[in-house]
Amino acid sequence: MALLLVSTLMSAQKFAFVDTEYVLGKVPAYESAQDQLDQVSQRWQQEVDALMEEVKTLYKNYQNDLVFLSDEMKVKRENAIVAKESEATELRKKYFGPEGELYKKRESLIKPIQDEVYNAVKEVAQDGGYAVIYDKSSAMSVVYAAPALDVSEQVVEKLGYVE
Repeated sequence: MALLLVSTLMSAQKFAFVDTEYVLGKVPAYESAQDQLDQVSQRWQQEVDALMEEVKTLYKNYQNDLVFLSDEMKVKRENAIVAKESEATELRKKYFGPEGELYKKRESLIKPIQDEVYNAVKEVAQDGGYAVIYDKSSAMSVVYAAPALDVSEQVVEKLGYVE
């Protein structure tokens, strides 16, 4: 009896899906934000790469001079190499770590756009009487979705990006 009631309730629910990658592709601010992130990421990566090149140069010079160095000089050079390598690692972590500058920049640029899309999806769900809207572009996989259930274009319209 309970199973019959649950299946009856489930069949009464409306479901739809949205392709947020498609929707975000229609939002000009998103593309602009992605470009900014790419540029700053490339600049920061170049800084890290430059430090790593310094490490390689220091190490190469150390190997070339090794036979001429006293034990004291060897230790001094090794410490300089380790310090420079540590500096590069710290810089990489500062820029690209889990709470790094790139993460913060992404949060400030992308999150407001994602929130706007979420709110539009929520409005479409409420307007259309949908119980659930799946995101077909996320990790949640949808094996089949009838094209008639795709509300992506409605979300784009809700956001005001009509072609």
